[in-house]
Amino acid sequence: MQTVKELIELITLKRIDETVFEGENYQAPWGRVFGGQVLAQALHAAYQTVPEDRIAHSLHGYFILGGDLGFPIRYEVDTIRNGGSFTTRRVVAKQNGKAIFNMAASFQVESDGVSHQFPMPNLIPPEKLTTSLEQVEEIKDLYPSAYRRLKAIQPKVFEFKPVEKFTTQLIENGSPFFNTWLRTSGKAEITVPMQQQLLAYASDYNLLTTATLPHREQLNKGETFYASLDHAIWFHRDFDIQNWLLYSMDSPSASNSRGFARGSVYDRKGVLVASVAQEGLMRQSLSLEK
Repeated sequence: MQTVKELIELITLKRIDETVFEGENYQAPWGRVFGGQVLAQALHAAYQTVPEDRIAHSLHGYFILGGDLGFPIRYEVDTIRNGGSFTTRRVVAKQNGKAIFNMAASFQVESDGVSHQFPMPNLIPPEKLTTSLEQVEEIKDLYPSAYRRLKAIQPKVFEFKPVEKFTTQLIENGSPFFNTWLRTSGKAEITVPMQQQLLAYASDYNLLTTATLPHREQLNKGETFYASLDHAIWFHRDFDIQNWLLYSMDSPSASNSRGFARGSVYDRKGVLVASVAQEGLMRQSLSLEK
């Protein structure tokens, strides 16, 4: 998948019934359905059942089973509530009759009110940084196995420019903080709901990785299984993902084979447009079962 138009086509589901939809899979090189894809498609399914004057302000999802790349995913929407200002939906994603993911999402009509936010961190702007793909090339000869793995998983549809040298972070122990600028690699006509769906997709990149940064030397010694367990997003303000956004991430805690990470998304003007939180499995084990 190379272009934003291809990603929009992937996220856009086929309607099976009034509240039932079906989607195909990005053939992820790690062999399981990408969590960001399921988040984006589930949000798309919910949007198809919501009045046009409602915009998503939050979603909370739980990953139940790993998705199989060989089968389409069926999204079943439960129209829980249609209120005067808020609309609530529940979405269950299924493969072969089994639930692999469920999500609750809330939508709201535009409303005036008070406003405040934390300021954006003062970091190096994207124009002065190299892309993640360019950084990967720097370790080609020094760490050939890590180079091949990282080269394979770097997305082409988004351009990432890490503020920190992320290749070093993935090899040596460091602080649980990671900042990267991101935007789509190409341009397209994108509605507000699709903007949110694209950000939901991109928000699953690098977030759990942030929880591994203080432990890279231990985790790199053997086989470690990573999997998203839950994922939440709050959409605060409108944005354009075709322009640079700063994804500022930190991990306050890791314990019991789980890592917890948070992210704040800012536009170039320093406006906080979204907040993200995720907990994921980081298990050093021969077993690949949750």
